[in-house]
Amino acid sequence: MEWADEGLVLSARRHGENGAIVNLLTREHGRHSGLARGAHGRTARGVYQPGNHVTARWRGRLSEHLGNWTCELIAGYAAATLDDPGRLAALSSACAMLEGALPEREPAPRVFVDTLAFVTALALDEGPERRWPATYARWELQLLSDLGFGLDLSACAATGVTEDLVYVSPKSGRSVSAAAGAPYRDKLLVLPEFLKSAVVAVETADVLAALRLTGYFLERHVFAPQDRTLPP
Repeated sequence: MEWADEGLVLSARRHGENGAIVNLLTREHGRHSGLARGAHGRTARGVYQPGNHVTARWRGRLSEHLGNWTCELIAGYAAATLDDPGRLAALSSACAMLEGALPEREPAPRVFVDTLAFVTALALDEGPERRWPATYARWELQLLSDLGFGLDLSACAATGVTEDLVYVSPKSGRSVSAAAGAPYRDKLLVLPEFLKSAVVAVETADVLAALRLTGYFLERHVFAPQDRTLPP
């Protein structure tokens, strides 16, 4: 059998002299692996880099077989981040997160669309504002939603108010206001303001708080049920 799709390269692990087992996040077929012959050869080496956007053709005798990839580059997002260790780390982290979080061969079109938007924004983030840390944190928050574990940040879980929401309950995943959460603040997760707005300039401490928040729920809902931890 055979099908064609577009995908984002998540990983390429060497197989034999020049081949690689390549994992793609495809638009219509979800996370899918296959053998790419010549992936480490001179002409194809730049195609199978994590984060790259490719056209992909999969061929296999039976659907359950590993099959073979033939891919062509659409956009080399990996190369666009090579000169910035931070952006490259964010791209690598997203790819590792998806490879660990998504079941193989289960369609996840919303995850694909949001991840393509993320890698595009990451590749274009070359200005002095350094938007990429906040962009990555927002992507993790969106990933939770795309996987069915979205956080409810619209109103306080205790009082229903919609202002001054500064915490998230680790039990319910709902936001909590400063007043309602004050007696329990040591048990609540911090909700940075930028996760609820389009703020560009974000302090490092707020990004770290956001990643503690998203990481907690990703580990609890996505990785722990698989007996796994978050990727390094």
